[in-house]
Amino acid sequence: MRIALGIEYDGSAFCGWQTQPSGCAVQDAVDAALSGIAAHAVQSQCAGRTDAGVHALGQVVHFDTSADRPLSAWVRGVNTLLSKHIAVQWARTVSDEFHARNRATARSYAYVLLNRPERPGVQHSRVGWHHRPLELDPMREAVELLLGTHDFSAFRAAECQAISPVKELRRATIERFGQLVLFQFTADAFLHHMVRNIVGCLVKIGDGTRAPQWLEQVLESRDRSQAAPTFAPDGLYLTAVEYDAAWGLPPPHARTPAEMLLSAGFAASALS
Repeated sequence: MRIALGIEYDGSAFCGWQTQPSGCAVQDAVDAALSGIAAHAVQSQCAGRTDAGVHALGQVVHFDTSADRPLSAWVRGVNTLLSKHIAVQWARTVSDEFHARNRATARSYAYVLLNRPERPGVQHSRVGWHHRPLELDPMREAVELLLGTHDFSAFRAAECQAISPVKELRRATIERFGQLVLFQFTADAFLHHMVRNIVGCLVKIGDGTRAPQWLEQVLESRDRSQAAPTFAPDGLYLTAVEYDAAWGLPPPHARTPAEMLLSAGFAASALS
């Protein structure tokens, strides 16, 4: 039997998704809890392998089990065995052809950036930070140049395992809410560090260090060394993974900016 789960987690408590010998990964915690309910060893597969410090609001995983359990056991039962930093949101039985990563048709990420001279304190693990004032119009002009299907090698980490650097960026929005800047991206798939590298470049444009046209030059270079340094993981959230409706999974929750900022630990007053 193959089961799909929707999961959210606070990535600051883990060394990334993928299992590690030290047991510090999200996958280590999830697999241990699943194995406890199944009463046999379970190994999960995820839609997006997030890095250390990166959060997830809409991660999807699947696993195989011979255990006959009600779906509620894979939600409430598993949650009793997980730390407070991880929570299963839903469970569905799927066919053996389903694969959390390979069957996904789109993924969405958000980046929450605190833009003020002083670094964050309470929200230090929930937001990125830039001390210089950012102008949104140049960043919006620049990010439009990335929409569509391109070779995103210039925004790809050296250790990226993707077969092809060609991806389709379908949506890119930038909004300001007081001291907070919210970046949102949707693509068919993302390369390792792709969102954080794009945000790093956009920040250089927003603070006036670079012109908007520079981002197109970086894209066309296909050279990682031409782009900005990789931005911090703290403000990055995997918000949704999309699948064909035929799989019978719950549709991803379309979060409003208010919900996104609340997820980052900010009150609704931050929107004013």
